[in-house]
Amino acid sequence: MNGESLNITQDNLDKLKALFPDIFSEGKIDLEKFKATFTDDINFANERYVLNWAGKSDAFKVLQIPTAATLKPQPDESVNFDTTENVFVEGENLEVLKVLQKSYYNKVKCIIIDPPYNTGSDSFIYPDSFKENKVDYEKRIGDKDEEGYLMKEGMFRKNSKDSGHYHSNWLSMMYPRLFLAKNLLRDDGVIFVHIDDNEVHNLRLLMNEIFGEENFVASIIWQKKYAVSADDPGIAAMHDYIITFRKTDSHKRNLLPRSEKQLSRYKNIDNDPRGDWSSDNYVSNKSKDERPTLWYSIKHPKTGKDIWPDESAVWRYSKENHEKMVSENRLYWGPDYSYEKPRLKRFLSEIQEGIVPNTWWTFEDVGHNDEGQKETGELIGKKIFSTPKPVRLIKRIVEISSLSNCIILDFFAGSGTTAQAVLELNKEDGGNRKFVLVQLPELCDESSEAAKAGYKTIADISKERIRRVIKNIEHRKEHLEKGIENDTGVVSAFEKKLAELKKKTPQLFETEKGNPEIESIKKQIEQIGEKIDRYTEELNRIDSIDKGFKVYKLSPSNFKIWRGSEITSENLVEQLDAFTNPVKAESKTENILFELMLKAGYLLTDKVEAKGKFFSVKDGELLIALEELNPQIIDAIIKAQPQKVITLDNLFAGNDQLKTNMVLQMRDAGIDFKTI
Repeated sequence: MNGESLNITQDNLDKLKALFPDIFSEGKIDLEKFKATFTDDINFANERYVLNWAGKSDAFKVLQIPTAATLKPQPDESVNFDTTENVFVEGENLEVLKVLQKSYYNKVKCIIIDPPYNTGSDSFIYPDSFKENKVDYEKRIGDKDEEGYLMKEGMFRKNSKDSGHYHSNWLSMMYPRLFLAKNLLRDDGVIFVHIDDNEVHNLRLLMNEIFGEENFVASIIWQKKYAVSADDPGIAAMHDYIITFRKTDSHKRNLLPRSEKQLSRYKNIDNDPRGDWSSDNYVSNKSKDERPTLWYSIKHPKTGKDIWPDESAVWRYSKENHEKMVSENRLYWGPDYSYEKPRLKRFLSEIQEGIVPNTWWTFEDVGHNDEGQKETGELIGKKIFSTPKPVRLIKRIVEISSLSNCIILDFFAGSGTTAQAVLELNKEDGGNRKFVLVQLPELCDESSEAAKAGYKTIADISKERIRRVIKNIEHRKEHLEKGIENDTGVVSAFEKKLAELKKKTPQLFETEKGNPEIESIKKQIEQIGEKIDRYTEELNRIDSIDKGFKVYKLSPSNFKIWRGSEITSENLVEQLDAFTNPVKAESKTENILFELMLKAGYLLTDKVEAKGKFFSVKDGELLIALEELNPQIIDAIIKAQPQKVITLDNLFAGNDQLKTNMVLQMRDAGIDFKTI
């Protein structure tokens, strides 16, 4: 009860919807469908197969408006900032994706995202009104509390199922982000999007529109639970989806490595020189009528009897190919030729090096929700983050979609599972995959376990998780080093004991079989040596991988924005100041440097070095002068032979002759020169 009288209009609508649900869209009557149902006036405007929703044009507008924002480096929150090629960006992901467009365009191999599922109880950023303009939107997402954190009330809107634009709001949120994400993918890139039943139908249509229906790869079903909960309403949901699209047909999937269980099926019980093998059926699923040429008898090698296949399951090979199989010793008739029909020997050395991935991913293979909770619980505390994905699940995605040296992007980073998966996979195979994670600094609820544990935002949780994963890898390195040291000492002691025995009783070493005590010592030395080799191999992999990440935060530009079309008598002085001296007074040199790098199209991880009065980016490809310019500095810049040079215009300090000379010198040297 709400204390109000009966809403007659709504009551009638509810009755109509119960009888004619097909004429409703997002809770409202669709007039075109109404006319088509109840009148002869059947006229659908723009009749074609297309995904449409309220606010789609606004989603396009949001997508097309450029951003002046930048990313400010945060070395104090990073790990190995100067050397790492991993990146974590704290900020609203739509704006961050826009910032990354120039520098990361066509460079990402794999995108993995776990966006809001639109369950009706979750919140995400979308326009309050479909008429909300960019300035109002930026104002709303810029709302901050006294400590400088983005306010949840400003950033988010709860998207209730009672909303008239329930699906539309979600589509308007997803469309521009997926569109910008596609730009970042390499031509052989692929994207994986986690989703559940609430929006899987719309997501598939949305991605068809953005990526092209022909680039659909798979709808993977992940078994996220191992047991049905007693309080599950209706039919319990035991799975989620992972919708997968490629950017172009140049994408090639990887094979999955065989598990120990799968490899255990291959043995060499008859000492075949071709190595381990597994047996397979020698009959097919075709009948005699379907394949008459495969209906023939073969000789049993022991009894000499004619062996015929069943009429409903003839041989797999023609008579000619069968004779070839016999000559190559590819038939197995069981122990002591005890089988009535042969089986085919398939050699491990002759089959492809892995297994083809499929669309059914069980929790035994890739983990479940509880495993994800346990992993985060062990790293950052129990119930700090709700429904984190298990690391094995993300590892599986990275394994089948990436190369050993590529960029993995996740712009709904959450607890940072993608970063952990990349780091651990690199540790296991010595790869050099790099991650770029983006996470909104969403405030944790004050009553949450995360807030009680001292985490202010979701981004803080994600960063701390990555730090602890790196710390665990470092601890593993220390363990391996100590183990190698201890085991080397044990081997030395055994070898010393053998030397003493040989000196004291040399006759013990002269027999063919040797002394039991000596053979035992030798066996232990061999086993410990194998262990040292394994430890050394793992240690070398750990030493070779990138154990760090750079943290950046989405921030306003370090430069004043010149808005010539918006000049008024009130802001004239301010705009003239922006024209003559564009650098904001509070801007730091390091922040300006990274903003210019980004906007010049360089990666956040490209090497940066201070070279006297200017900075060198990417081994001298770009030089940036931010503090001082004179003829000597200009000569040093030209001598370095960069491809591009960027300086601040105010460094010329009204010296037009110096600026003119520099422009001419750069042109003569074939250097792309720009001033800001």
